[in-house]
Amino acid sequence: MDFIEGEILYIDKPLHWTSFRVVGVVRAKLCRRLGIKKLKVGHAGTLDPLATGVMILCTGKKTKLIESLQAGTKEYIAQVRLGATTPSFDLETAVDAEYPTVHISREMVEEVLQRFTGTIEQVPPVFSAVKVDGKRAYELARKNKDIELKPKLLVIDNIELISYNMPDITIRVVCSKGTYIRALARDIGTALHTGAHLTGLRRTKVGDITVDDCLTMDDMDRFLEQIKYN
Repeated sequence: MDFIEGEILYIDKPLHWTSFRVVGVVRAKLCRRLGIKKLKVGHAGTLDPLATGVMILCTGKKTKLIESLQAGTKEYIAQVRLGATTPSFDLETAVDAEYPTVHISREMVEEVLQRFTGTIEQVPPVFSAVKVDGKRAYELARKNKDIELKPKLLVIDNIELISYNMPDITIRVVCSKGTYIRALARDIGTALHTGAHLTGLRRTKVGDITVDDCLTMDDMDRFLEQIKYN
């Protein structure tokens, strides 16, 4: 493999790691193995720290492929808790409000989920990397600034209920680039006349790449020792 010229790596991002940290650690390991000081490394699609799963990393000239790789369809498995909201729509922030769920049935959940298939508008979370006047929205949100984000068009190809164990549900989502599963959880809660937030998220597929194709960070050193280099 020729990482300086350009290669593509598939990583299973660990829980609590930022995407930036994954790139930094992989870059450092590659530089140390290759005996170089600098190497261009980028990723094709951010995952939140509380999410795990498929991350595609590109090195060298293969970083030119990042935009096309980002455009691939994504698949997620998401755990959603109904009846409570958080400002970040996940467990990064504490519950700020609770709502009744006694009116919700499995059939109601399945019917509501189907409303989100196809082309939809979605307002990104304020705790996100969306830029507002040149600054990241999450930077402003953490300073308790009022932020109004515009809705974006996206496509959800498929959404299905995997498990129903109130107040928790698990869903599988196949969607386009730019979909915030945290925001989808928020909107599902609203449609069910309650609140909702993510309690777990795993990206299981990007394009044709699945988690079975990915290296864990624990595998990385052994992988770099075993491969052949140009």
